Amino acid sequence: MIHFWLSITAAMVALLFWKWSRPGNFPPGPWALPIIGNFLQVDYRNPLPDLEKLAKKYGNIYSIFLGNKLIVVLNGFQCVKEALVTHANEFSDRPEDPVFLKMNNNKGIIIRPYGQHWKEQRRFALTLLRNFGLGKKSMENRILEEVNYLVKYFEDQNGCHFDPAPVITSAVSNIICSTLFAQRFDYHDNTFNKKLELISENGELLGGFWAELYNTVPILRGLPLPFQKIFRNNRDIRAFMKDIIDDHRKSLTPGEHRDFVDCYLEEIDKRKNDGSSFDEENLLTVMTELLGAGTDTTATTFRWALLLMMAYPIVQEKCYKEIKSIVNGKKFVSYEDRLMMPYTHAAVHEILRFANITPLSVPHATAKEVSFGGYTIPQNTRVMVNLNSVHREETQWKFPHEFNPANFLNDSGEFVKQDAFVPFSIGPRICLGENLARMEIFLFFTSLLKKYEFFWPEKSTAPNLTPIFSIAMSPYPFSVGLKSRINC
Repeated sequence: MIHFWLSITAAMVALLFWKWSRPGNFPPGPWALPIIGNFLQVDYRNPLPDLEKLAKKYGNIYSIFLGNKLIVVLNGFQCVKEALVTHANEFSDRPEDPVFLKMNNNKGIIIRPYGQHWKEQRRFALTLLRNFGLGKKSMENRILEEVNYLVKYFEDQNGCHFDPAPVITSAVSNIICSTLFAQRFDYHDNTFNKKLELISENGELLGGFWAELYNTVPILRGLPLPFQKIFRNNRDIRAFMKDIIDDHRKSLTPGEHRDFVDCYLEEIDKRKNDGSSFDEENLLTVMTELLGAGTDTTATTFRWALLLMMAYPIVQEKCYKEIKSIVNGKKFVSYEDRLMMPYTHAAVHEILRFANITPLSVPHATAKEVSFGGYTIPQNTRVMVNLNSVHREETQWKFPHEFNPANFLNDSGEFVKQDAFVPFSIGPRICLGENLARMEIFLFFTSLLKKYEFFWPEKSTAPNLTPIFSIAMSPYPFSVGLKSRINC
């Protein structure tokens, strides 16, 4: 009898280890434990150092288990480019993560699986964003109008040190809100600020341990653990969006489009019998995605910009001198002026590279089996794209591990575009709002540096450039000191 139970136990252990083994010709990786996989070898509070160590051991294409999920990790510019551009059709799908399925039921654009409905939604959204000013002078004017409100807020601080995060988030969010539903919110609007806090909190939760636990351990999903907050927050944000849609539906005048929502509602009515993906549930998800993506990453980038200017005052002063030489009596630098401002243009790019806001991008998945890098990767395999490895790659950058605008300048001080600069990812899944984010960051950056000198207010400490790992990596909370400059 004892031998029988020993045999059963041995068989079960063998079965467990077999389940947590790799298929033939699959990318290599560390040995995994049953149930938990490689969670003990990859610190999910900040996996980037551990992922770098694994790349040194296994190469630019390797695999890890997170719980029961076997994930391929891609590292380095050439590898990432080959996957997302050369093999775009194979690597442009999304994994069916349970946490996102519960949030949006495969609707929207960002997390939606690759296919005809995704193409339909992305194409339409991009067309609408362009129609409402994306990449045009009208959008530039809208951003500069918001800059006026932001400058007024800074002036009202009367030289006091303050945390710029809340007002920056509100200012950036107002740009996308004005496009989506023709509305801006006062910086002291507590109701809207609460929604922005929920968006930020969900970004942190979705990029952390608890979301991954929800994805990989089904038995825990009904328990009152921190991941339940993701769904409560999401319901709250979607309820806010639903009220906006309902108000627009009541006041909609066909042919007179005030904003993104009006156009989408009219498209729903036009195509409701043709089997398309246009319905109010999709609109709700697209709005939620665009508000979150159009707020959190850009606002976080600009917080990094202020922190880095305080940490590197010489860079700040060089940018200011170039801004002063270009502005020539104008109230603001224009977006076109960036072409005549090589150092400032390089500094903005270097902020994006060094801050590395979305280090692991959004998860990809293989749409079909693919032979890649000498390995065979089955269909529906989750793929993690390590953009951090691209932005720190020593063969691609002069100063890969430090903040230095010279990464984007040649020996003559001219701006040089770098192929390995991929903060918005590359390929078909490249960020929908890249052009808007670039314009916002440049105009906010130059407008405030023209007006103020930013300095680190804590004389006993230095700026902390250690990031908080999340979907959008943010700096630790900080205060700014500012001095008004003599107007250019």
